[in-house]
This record gives sequence, C-alpha cells and structure tokens, in this order.
Amino acid sequence: MVGTPRTAADDRGRDADRLDRATAAFLAHRNLLFTVAYEMLGSAADAEDVLQETWLRWAGVDLGTVREERAYLVRITTRQALGRLRTLGRRKESYVGPWLPEPLLTAPDVAEDVALADSVSMAMLMVLETLAPVERAVFVLREVFDVGYDEIAEAVDKTPAAVRQIAHRARAHVAARRPRQAVSAAETRGALDAFQRAVETGDLQGLLDILAPDVVLLGDGGGVKQAVPRPVLGAEKVARLLHGGWGRVAAISSWRPTQVNGHPALVLQLDGELDTVVALRIENGLIAGIYAVRNPEKLSHMERETALSR
Repeated sequence: MVGTPRTAADDRGRDADRLDRATAAFLAHRNLLFTVAYEMLGSAADAEDVLQETWLRWAGVDLGTVREERAYLVRITTRQALGRLRTLGRRKESYVGPWLPEPLLTAPDVAEDVALADSVSMAMLMVLETLAPVERAVFVLREVFDVGYDEIAEAVDKTPAAVRQIAHRARAHVAARRPRQAVSAAETRGALDAFQRAVETGDLQGLLDILAPDVVLLGDGGGVKQAVPRPVLGAEKVARLLHGGWGRVAAISSWRPTQVNGHPALVLQLDGELDTVVALRIENGLIAGIYAVRNPEKLSHMERETALSR
C-alpha cells in the first residue's frame, strides 16, 4: 500500500515545529548561556555576540540527535566564547590603559546567590583574566556551573583526564589570587558608605582610614575618557589621587549606590550623566581594590538590569 506523499507544506510544518522547539530551548537557557559567556569573556557586548553565534548554530542542529539540550547549548557557547576570547586577547594588547571587565547592573536575586555573585564580581573576573583561555573555560564550567568533566572535555576538545588536570591547576591558580575571605553585603556597604562620605566631603584622613595599606586602584577609560594610565598602588597615593580628582568635581557630581555584578557599588554622575562605575574589593574590613570604569562603550549595560543564572 502506497503511503500519502509528503508535501512541501508538510516539510514547512516540520521545520516550523523544529524551530519552535529550538527557540523554546534557547530562551529557557539564555540567561545561563549569557552568564557562561560573560564569565569567560568579562565583556557583555562580546557575550551577546557569542549568544547570537550560538543561536545560529543551534538553529541548524538536528534536535533528534541531542540527548540533553542544556549541555549541548553550553558546549556551543563555550566553543564560541573560546574563539572570541582569543580575539579579545589581541584587542587587549592594544587597549589604552588598564582593561577592566564590563560592569553589569544586576537584580537583587543575583546577590542572593552567593556563589553566583562571587563568580561574577569584578574582583573574581580580574582573577579569571590571569588564566589561559582553556583554563578559564574549564574553571568556569566546573567550579561555577558544576558541569561534568566529560561534558567539559567535549566543549574544549580535551580528554576528561586532561580536563581534570587543567581544573586542578586552575583552582590552585585562582585560590592563590582570589580574596582571602568571604565578605558580606553589609560589610561591603559599610566600606562603600565610608568611602563615599570621604570622597564627597574631601576627607583625606577618612579615605586613609578605609583603604588597605596595599590597595590598588585601576581605571578604565579606554582612551576615550581620562583615567589613570597604570595601576596606582598604596593607600597614600590612592587617597591623594581620589581627594584631588573626584574631590574637585564634588560640586557638579553625585554618587548613587547600586548593585553591580551582584555586589554593592557606586555610580558617579557628572551633570546628570553616567560617568563612572566604581566597584570595590574588600579584605579585612578595608578597601583592597578599586575598579573605576569610565569607558562609555562599557557602560551600556548599566542602563537596565542584566539577568544572570547558573
């Protein structure tokens, strides 16, 4: 008995169903995929590009061959992010002044997930910058998203045994450089409030009291806005720079507390316009790191909250 011939309309219907399923899966995991890409790259703009590339490849996948959609999508995203990370590395070589991660305005739920907030903090992203691309991918997938070694191996084109060795090496590298103790949001807000008061009132001693002796200040203007051309080290130097810099514009500036990358931070506005995002690293109740992003190209994700997830 001859079956009913398949028509062009049937094919279009099947294609539409497949695309609907692919779209639903992608949207269900989009926040996770963005977070993976962002933690690997430290750039929201590049993470968005990676998601676009991920979607284009995912839309062409035969879904009948996919065992687990989340794992497959993470694999595509990781591979795209690795390629983008190497390109980004070349861009950083010609970047004007220090390069800082792109700050994100985040919702309260990010801060509530302590592990997620720690993994996307400016301080941690700076630590991740010191890893080689594959090390960074392995660390992020294993330590933040708890991806299995076999899945990571497929994503980075290594054997599971090699991935275990890379993960061990990356963990040791990060442990030696990450903040030495967990800091509560209340402690960070307290240090932030003291810092804000000292800058706004021109209280040099107040700044010296809240800064760690070995504090480092990094400023990212990207060659577009004026910023410190190299890291400034030591409480005395940092305090005098802030006192003479931000202190001078106090009359036309305003400071606003906000949530950046899951942690309390400050936004500096000049004449009502967003000028600088300031994130802090706190150790032993003192400010050990100040990250000031002024490059306008890196401030677009401060206009609305960015959803992150694990």
